[in-house]
Amino acid sequence: MRTTTCLQFVLPVFLLIKGVGSQWTVWMPKVMSTMKSSCIVIPCNFQYPSGVRPQNGVHGIWYFGDPYPQKYPPVVFKSRTDIVHESYKHRTKLVGDLREKNCTLQISNIGLEHGGKYFFRADLGGSNVYTYPDFSDVRVLDSPIIDEPEEIINEMAVTLSCSAPNNCPGMTPEVNWFNTEGLEEPLVTVKFIDDVDNTMVSSELSFVPSYTHNGKELGCKVHYPNTSLSYGSMVALDVKYPPREVEVNMSLEAMEGSTVVLHCIVDSNPPPLITWYLFDVLIKEEEAQNSTLVLENLQPSQEGIYTCNADNKYGEKNNSLFVAVKYPPREPSVNSSVTIQEGTTITLHCSSEGNPVPTLTWFKDGTLVSSIVSESQSILEIRDITFESDGNYRCLAENEHGRASGHVNVTVQFAPVFLTESKCTVIREGIQCVCMASGNPEPSVEFTLPDENLTINETEDEFSYYSSTDGYVVTGMIKLKEKPPTGLNVLCTMSNVYGNETIKLELQQEKKITLAVVIGTVGGVAVIAFIIAAVRYIGRNNQKENVSGSAQQPENPPMIYSSVKKEAESLRKKVIRTELLGSKFTSILEEPYMGNDGEYQYPKGTSESEQEQELNYASLQFSSHQCKESSVQTDIVSDYTEIKRK
Repeated sequence: MRTTTCLQFVLPVFLLIKGVGSQWTVWMPKVMSTMKSSCIVIPCNFQYPSGVRPQNGVHGIWYFGDPYPQKYPPVVFKSRTDIVHESYKHRTKLVGDLREKNCTLQISNIGLEHGGKYFFRADLGGSNVYTYPDFSDVRVLDSPIIDEPEEIINEMAVTLSCSAPNNCPGMTPEVNWFNTEGLEEPLVTVKFIDDVDNTMVSSELSFVPSYTHNGKELGCKVHYPNTSLSYGSMVALDVKYPPREVEVNMSLEAMEGSTVVLHCIVDSNPPPLITWYLFDVLIKEEEAQNSTLVLENLQPSQEGIYTCNADNKYGEKNNSLFVAVKYPPREPSVNSSVTIQEGTTITLHCSSEGNPVPTLTWFKDGTLVSSIVSESQSILEIRDITFESDGNYRCLAENEHGRASGHVNVTVQFAPVFLTESKCTVIREGIQCVCMASGNPEPSVEFTLPDENLTINETEDEFSYYSSTDGYVVTGMIKLKEKPPTGLNVLCTMSNVYGNETIKLELQQEKKITLAVVIGTVGGVAVIAFIIAAVRYIGRNNQKENVSGSAQQPENPPMIYSSVKKEAESLRKKVIRTELLGSKFTSILEEPYMGNDGEYQYPKGTSESEQEQELNYASLQFSSHQCKESSVQTDIVSDYTEIKRK
């Protein structure tokens, strides 16, 4: 620390103006200061009218606090006697000569209680007594005075001064700075300041402050040589600087609906105006050193970059963080349900929001039809679409927090396609022809008998036309009462707006016809007993014929059918039904009538050949004359019973 001493001596000049007429004037410093326990000399000169002649000399009185004697102010000094106020005993003396109109007063060992206004009163005898209204304000200090600028700004040179009064003869103070460590190249200059009112010794400290000096305490020490009097004073630097650091939370992740607290801590002087932004939208502002932003019931719309900006008049600074809001996928947005023609291309779109970004997967009727995509949008393209692409498409969005799905129905319109179940079959009433096709829109069904130049597309008594629809499957059926003499030649045509197709229906002979009899528990036992008895009877009969070897066995022995008829008289035959393979169409045959005599009655209009064909429904099959073994097989589900002869 460098020190420069500058000594200035200024001798007080008193300009006394003698009044021409009656004038009572006084001069003394308006303000003076001194250190506690030291002394002070108050310079004083007075005048009185020239026409006044002092009687018994010139006397004077010093008062403290008030100029009016009638208020009994403390007497500091009195020239006529040594009676003074208790607090001034042995402390005051007049160093001036009243005869020379010099009223200078010295106060030694001054205390803090002696600080205040001092008044002089001239006493020339008789009525020539006058208290001057002017006064000297004495300030007693217990520490040196440190002056600093209104603002100390970061990195801008500044000068601080420390002053001590020099108003006690023979006691010139020494002023020094301490605790200046950390200041960069401080410069100290000592000055003597002597004006009309007061004399001071000042030490000036010059340096360039830094924000690190904010709050640093500097000390000033005053010492009077050859005495034990020593005084000190401290000052804390108030260094103004712009925001240096703005600290915020680390970027974070939080679940939707939770509460998040964001903190912003700023290093600046003075405290800044703190403003919070979500992107560029102002959320909150306050003047503070630290700020807190509370986000309650967090929503995805609150995800983004949060910025804390700190600004005071010396500068500004900001810092940002990112808040990620985790939430399950929202319901995906998909196409509206569409209807499209076979052979074209369709594109299905699916998009969903979620955090993390959800995976998107396409399913058709519950079956996976696309790869998993970890993006916000998935596109499913179906080229050359076929009727098999018709169905419900579901887009499933999933992430670690949940799942959601969206649906779209795709309807494919296509020309009729015949199903393999289309055929003609011999039944009890004659021949039943079934035509089945799939198409969209629903195709129309038309049967053609080319040999008879006949088209059937509605119900007629002769053909019993019938049609039904199940989804995209259309079933048409006709019944022919007898087989045409030229052979069966039936064509079926299905048509809609996208095309038509015609096939010839083939006649399929049933090798085995199943008899369905709905019976109760007692009836079931009776049927089984009847079947066993019939088989044994046939076996014994075959053995007899084999022994004789003379009679030729008929192709369909009447005795067998007759036996079956008689055994069946005790049974209630209910419903005989046939189910078309591959369709839901069910042909309910006429329930047979049981007469009062218990004889089996064939349906009305049944011919003798048809009667014989119906008897084959018992499905009694014989592969040889010898009855080696027999088996009884029962289907619990369909209540069908089959007897086979091996």
